[in-house]
Amino acid sequence: MKRTHLLLGWCLLVSTAGLAQNRQASRERIETAKIGFITNRLNLTSEQASTFWPVYNAYEDKKQQIRQSLRKLKSANTALTAPDDALMNNLKELMSLKQQEVDLEKEYLTKFLKVINPRQLTELYKTEQDFREELLKTLRERRTSPRNPN
Repeated sequence: MKRTHLLLGWCLLVSTAGLAQNRQASRERIETAKIGFITNRLNLTSEQASTFWPVYNAYEDKKQQIRQSLRKLKSANTALTAPDDALMNNLKELMSLKQQEVDLEKEYLTKFLKVINPRQLTELYKTEQDFREELLKTLRERRTSPRNPN
């Protein structure tokens, strides 16, 4: 367990080192760390991994599209001085996007269970949250730690 945390910490540090300089390369390093973290925590067999990752990647892509739409909607938030019709349209769109997210979860629950068992799927959801928390912790530590002048 400690080895896993040390490996994750090292991967996260490496993956975030050039965030400001090269975002795409940093995203790829974060994704690589995430893949390793999930594979390790789920104890995927090579057969499971070969079928799991295409399903997971499709799921992540669709989830990312929905979340991007949510961010756009929230950033273009209609002022409270807007007419009630505009506010209602925004609220309906927000609910629609949230429903799409729930529908996606339901759809992929079935797809994941064709590849991994319920225990692994439960661990996947926990592992995704753990990875996000570790990543945010590492980023916060980097932001607050004094920079080395050399």
